[in-house]
Amino acid sequence: MLHLAEREGQGGVQGADIAATQTIPKKFLDAILLELKNQGLLYSKKGKGGGYTLARPAARITAGQIIRILDGPLAPIPCVSVSSYRPCTDCADEAACQIRRVMQKVRDATAEILDNTTLKEMMGERKAPLIMNYDI
Repeated sequence: MLHLAEREGQGGVQGADIAATQTIPKKFLDAILLELKNQGLLYSKKGKGGGYTLARPAARITAGQIIRILDGPLAPIPCVSVSSYRPCTDCADEAACQIRRVMQKVRDATAEILDNTTLKEMMGERKAPLIMNYDI
């Protein structure tokens, strides 16, 4: 997604080019791209001048959206999941469970960061120059 965000507005990018540039097996990448397309984050066009493009601006796609599509819920345990809640089978009292309280904080903090980090912001972080300072 970062590869496509960096080429936003430049036309479609072929899957083979993404795979080669990012050193991702083409077959594996094709499955990822298809899932992102099916979930509305990518457009694809076949033929000359075709390829993949972002379906909306990089400033409107968050890391949280991408991760949920590709990896599922952000929650570390199912009993704190917002989208895929399931009670734990070994928990006697969910309301009093200290593990659940901690994992809920983990989920909330993770979602706060990922849902407020856009591809555009990530591109800026990625392109930031490395400043080496050897002062003693």
